[in-house]
Amino acid sequence: MAIQSTRVGAVAIQDINLDKRERLLRGLATATFLIFFQAYMVAPLIPRLSGTFGVSSQTIGLVVPAYMIPYGIATLFYGLLSDRLGRRPIMFASLLAFAVLTALTSTAQSALQLIGWRLLTGLGASGVVPLALALMGDLFPYEQRGRPLGWLFGAMAGGAAFGATVGVILGGALGWRMLFVGVGAGAACLLVLLLPYRSLFPSSTMGPSLSFHKVFAAYRDLLAAGRGCRTYGYVLWNGIFHGGVFAWLGLYLAGRYGLGEVGIGLALLGYGIPGFLLGPAIGRAADRWGRRWLVPAGLAIASLAAVILIPTIPLLMAPVAAATLSLGYDMTQPLLAGIITDLGGKRGGQAMGLNVFMLFIGFGVGSFLFGEVLRLGFGVALAIFSTVQLAAALLAIPLFRREVSSRAR
Repeated sequence: MAIQSTRVGAVAIQDINLDKRERLLRGLATATFLIFFQAYMVAPLIPRLSGTFGVSSQTIGLVVPAYMIPYGIATLFYGLLSDRLGRRPIMFASLLAFAVLTALTSTAQSALQLIGWRLLTGLGASGVVPLALALMGDLFPYEQRGRPLGWLFGAMAGGAAFGATVGVILGGALGWRMLFVGVGAGAACLLVLLLPYRSLFPSSTMGPSLSFHKVFAAYRDLLAAGRGCRTYGYVLWNGIFHGGVFAWLGLYLAGRYGLGEVGIGLALLGYGIPGFLLGPAIGRAADRWGRRWLVPAGLAIASLAAVILIPTIPLLMAPVAAATLSLGYDMTQPLLAGIITDLGGKRGGQAMGLNVFMLFIGFGVGSFLFGEVLRLGFGVALAIFSTVQLAAALLAIPLFRREVSSRAR
């Protein structure tokens, strides 16, 4: 079957070529992979960049929130604009900005310049992933969104895994500057490859006008409802937890085991692999059985990963701990995003923009907070983060009890 006529949310999608839709999904998954690859290849490079620019690890560590926080803020505007101007022009312009700014990052001659380029890249790149997620709400009915969302979140996990491992190894072999040039060139090629699928992007039905009052009223409505408030709240905390723990794992491995860049990359090899391999399967499980148990379980698994890292474990256990941390993320964030695609209605871009805003603000804040608590030692920082995460898991059991599949309703 190659053609489908259906109505998804408030947008009528007629004569969808299912083969082209699947190819578009894979193309967007590749773009998502690249964006997360470059986001996660930076943290393991902190020890090297600290030496290159002659600054402390805490100072150069600001490259992480410098990218994450502007990325999150900008998604609020990209999602809003895409609801009125259409997903295609905003997404393609953002992918172009990502390609150019990532390549230009290689020109940095100081820590301040590097932080500045990362800030600009965060602002420019943040229209791709949230709009790809919102597009899944346009092209797939709610009961079928788990699989495509699983593909996109699997690509995020794969990008994180390879960025933290292959990225840092390539950075050691080719130099960190060539790494940024290569990612920028890859993004430019991908933009060209996505152009034939532009007809699948639905046009906006809301018009170009913007009302300040209506915009903030829509955000208020998304957050005021009980379902929206708890979902966005968990997206924010999940970002804080994972952004904090993962951003400093490279320094943790360098300090505890004396590893260099290649060693750090290999030790982090497990991160992202569960989502890369299991993302679509986790999405199908959510479609079939709902999210009521998967979300609390994912939170608890991530808490366990942080606990594993507190004592001095054998080095061979480090990839296992990283994989456990990744599995916890893969069992929560895609499922929370699936709920949010059901909240937006005509404002799917705005709803997903708020989702990514919460997530990336969480990443940035978590990286900063963990870095501050790190002054007390890695063990203390991990213990604090894991305790709060476990409390969040227990609280999620009653809060998400109604998130069952449509078949069970």
